[in-house]
Amino acid sequence: MIIYDLFPLIAGPMSQWDGHFGRAKAMGFDWIFLNPIQKTGASRSLYSIADYFAVNPRLLDPRSGVGDDEQVRRMTASAHAAGMKVMIDLVINHCAVDSSLTRDHPEWFVRAADGRIMNPSCIHEGQTVVWCDLAQFDHRNTRDSEGLYRYCLSVVEHLASLGFDGFRCDAAYQIPSALWSRLVREARDRRPGLAFVAETLGCTAEQTKDTARAGFDFVFNSSKWWNYQDSWLLDGYNLVRDTTPSISFAESHDTPRLAEELNGNTNGLKQRYLFSALFSAGVMIPAGFEFGMRKSLSVVDTSPSDWSESGADLRDFIARVNAIKRDHPIFQEDGPTSFLACANPAILLMRKSSGRSGGDALLILNKDMWNHQEFYTDHLRHFLPAGTALRDVSPEFPLDTVHEPFHYALRPGQGIVLLAAKS
Repeated sequence: MIIYDLFPLIAGPMSQWDGHFGRAKAMGFDWIFLNPIQKTGASRSLYSIADYFAVNPRLLDPRSGVGDDEQVRRMTASAHAAGMKVMIDLVINHCAVDSSLTRDHPEWFVRAADGRIMNPSCIHEGQTVVWCDLAQFDHRNTRDSEGLYRYCLSVVEHLASLGFDGFRCDAAYQIPSALWSRLVREARDRRPGLAFVAETLGCTAEQTKDTARAGFDFVFNSSKWWNYQDSWLLDGYNLVRDTTPSISFAESHDTPRLAEELNGNTNGLKQRYLFSALFSAGVMIPAGFEFGMRKSLSVVDTSPSDWSESGADLRDFIARVNAIKRDHPIFQEDGPTSFLACANPAILLMRKSSGRSGGDALLILNKDMWNHQEFYTDHLRHFLPAGTALRDVSPEFPLDTVHEPFHYALRPGQGIVLLAAKS
């Protein structure tokens, strides 16, 4: 999956999305991901869904002359016509606290000792964060487990009827894996080919492993926060890679904009996208990353007026990275991966092997976004198997011939991508 997250609030009414689809396709993305498009509660947060079967009025075009659901179907058909599949957030761990569901089905919700409906919460930087606009579904202990399950399945079937090809399952680890297994199986019985991707960020290793085994096509990994040094990223990768491949991202709608974090350093934006794309089987960016946008996306306040193309223009670079991913199967799987020792600590060496198609790849990445860094080896066979022909498929400045000894001064943030195919 090469995913473009078209954040709905920045894109405006769905009738205006064709240009976004065309730009995403031109960059080589094959999936569009949409955050929730359903009608929200009073907080107006996209993730505070009040009615799962109604469309957020902020995304509708009152001049279209067709009904709400038909506007959604035309939007998904437009993406399909552009050559992409469409995934939507599936939010069934909670709903809006002011949803009619809390009144019509009070038994579906987690209750505090005093009987009030519980709000979901999490620990962030040592502090408890409570989402007071949300009501937490009780998938584990409700006395009407079948009724709640059937409702969730009906949501999936409704969204599939609108043309959606897959689902990014929000906070999937908060829902029993047995429920996911059944939901995925029964949904696919009705509509073969539906894709299910699990958000597993912020959970324990065991929760990640348990969720990954529930029938998901992909899980999201935490490579965005890796410091190019510690072991935890590879530990988590190896924990699930034989079960479920993963998706990396350099930023998401939940994080600050990377361009803001890097103070507009284009070399750093390229570096992180290249690493994200080649590290794991899937990759994702949110709309605006390609233009180095710096204003964070808000699930409440973002609007089309926040769209800006005044920063960097990374479209050509992203297209070339996505082409590497598309054209070389080794980058479409979570194969055996290792980080190798390098005499220059400012250089990252990542070796990736294919468990399916054969061959190996070496990423030589300058971790330094501001300075050139020297890489030297008398023989690349220290890092890649002997008896192979080496080919440079780098997105920028590829070498016609890979000479040995190999000596190169990498530009700030530059990555060299070498493929070793059996002769």
